[in-house]
Amino acid sequence: MTSKIYDTDFQKAFSSIFAVPPQAISIAPGRVNLIGEFTDYNDGFVLPCALQYSTRILFSVRDDDLISVQSTHYPGESECFSISEDIVSGESHWGNYVRAVAYVFRREGLALRGFNMLIDSDVPQGSGLSSSAALEVAIGGVFNHAGNLGLSKEKIALLGQAAENDFIDCQCGVMDQMISACGKEGHAMLLDCESLKTQAVAIPKDLVVVIVNSNYPRKLVDSEYNQRRIDCENAAKKMQVNSLRKADMTTLDSVKNLLTKNEYKRAHHVISENQRVLDAVDALAENNMTELRHLMTASHISLRDDFEVTVPATDGLVEICAAALQDRGAVRMTGGGFGGAIVCLCREEDISSIEEALEAHYEERFKLKANIYVCSAGDGLLVNDL
Repeated sequence: MTSKIYDTDFQKAFSSIFAVPPQAISIAPGRVNLIGEFTDYNDGFVLPCALQYSTRILFSVRDDDLISVQSTHYPGESECFSISEDIVSGESHWGNYVRAVAYVFRREGLALRGFNMLIDSDVPQGSGLSSSAALEVAIGGVFNHAGNLGLSKEKIALLGQAAENDFIDCQCGVMDQMISACGKEGHAMLLDCESLKTQAVAIPKDLVVVIVNSNYPRKLVDSEYNQRRIDCENAAKKMQVNSLRKADMTTLDSVKNLLTKNEYKRAHHVISENQRVLDAVDALAENNMTELRHLMTASHISLRDDFEVTVPATDGLVEICAAALQDRGAVRMTGGGFGGAIVCLCREEDISSIEEALEAHYEERFKLKANIYVCSAGDGLLVNDL
């Protein structure tokens, strides 16, 4: 982390663009969810961990009311808007995330000021590792630090979620932002999305987290996510509960004839997935790979058949990696689906088995090349003066 804070080339780039030195840096990590998919916006349980991959923002305070932003990944683009005027969408996709966080901070009545910001990230985009939440949390860290607002990391996470929900119009839950803000090195986080209580869950030292990006071209899927959320909410209403967190299988089956086929399937996934998360916490505590494999396999099947968010490429990755690991690892799809990545829990000596199996089978079957990331659980949001 220290090298990311004191990256002199990054600081020189900032000074070259804005003709002033940066005053501070905000760093927020991407994440992978070990288990607990689509349970967060149903007030359920999730078990993500922050990663060593992160979004960094160098910043300095301006004397005017402009927020001026550039990104190392989009050198031909810039973003600039006034915090004194109505904050509306602009032409830059990545720039709209800056606008979104500024919008919700101002809506909350929090004082904003002008900034120069330079954004850099090594969170792989489009791989389901939540580069957008890392960006939102890092921006929130900038506003909080420079404005001396005194916000907790949890509050910054909630404002990041609100930015995604209310400005970007993607109805995500709070998991991605919460783990990006509050992650702990060497641990996953059991998050109760109803109470927002968290519990650090140690990842056994002999386990590694291996993420495999399918590189399947994800299409515009926000409408698919939003429809699944509507199905879950409709199922909860028909069961006369506030959210699917309050439902169980007995209640679900008692109203099956009142539900559409999709409402039943979506609710079935969420209710069963919540229990799998709690069971996975126990399995990690015991370093019980047999149980972890059982739970992650069941989670993937449920995401494939009940929530219907997998694609042949991610199903194929799970098959290939599970066959390579046999009883030595656990594998499932992770993230929002419709492409993206899978996650494997295994021992370091088994990484080569995954690599060899992918080399032998994945490109031949799907005409795609997979990217492999061997990850460690990292810390959450960090803001440092320079």
